[in-house]
Amino acid sequence: MTSIRTDFPRPTPEQIAAFATIGAATVHEALGRRGAVDSAIKPIWPGLRIVGAAFPLKTQPGDNLTIHAAMKLARPGDVLVVDAGDYTEQGSFGDVMATSAQSLGLAGLVTNGGVRDAAAIRDIGFPIFSRAISIKGTVKATLGPIAQPIVVGGVTVHPGDLIVGDDDGLVVVPLDEVEAVLAASRARLEKEERLRADLQSGKTTWDIGNYDALLAQTGQSLQA
Repeated sequence: MTSIRTDFPRPTPEQIAAFATIGAATVHEALGRRGAVDSAIKPIWPGLRIVGAAFPLKTQPGDNLTIHAAMKLARPGDVLVVDAGDYTEQGSFGDVMATSAQSLGLAGLVTNGGVRDAAAIRDIGFPIFSRAISIKGTVKATLGPIAQPIVVGGVTVHPGDLIVGDDDGLVVVPLDEVEAVLAASRARLEKEERLRADLQSGKTTWDIGNYDALLAQTGQSLQA
């Protein structure tokens, strides 16, 4: 196998743990509304969360050899991020691979392709976000790029970027922005807590947002 660098920088364990309780939507807003992956890439069952360092790879349609190679090379805590070329008529990752990935300590898998054995994977508990679920199997013939930048769901993913996902979707945080986005996410959560307190006291979102002034700027008014 060609030598592949896998010692690229990653978020610290402390950073990853801090993001484990922050929603993907909050992270997306804190990143300046950047980094949101195509909403068609969804968790394969409700309630999933995924947080970890991106380990990118690219496969050929109908071929999952590169995923097997990446599982051998990735580190515990990594999220396999697969560019399958948006080819969804394949189940390139199933319950046997999920058992192995979980045993290796991988944090999950994201793919713009398809997976299969969804019910069994749910029982195993391995987090997966995919564009599709497909019964069709794959071949093992071509080794694609590993630990190199790819594009998934319209977002460029570099090795070591932070992946955060939940029921709302997925966001990719560039590694060099992780600490700043963490601080901005925490500030946003604190602001939302204050907002909830105001709402519980009887104030409305309209008044808190001063939307009368917003309408006035366009020559409109709210008739109540």
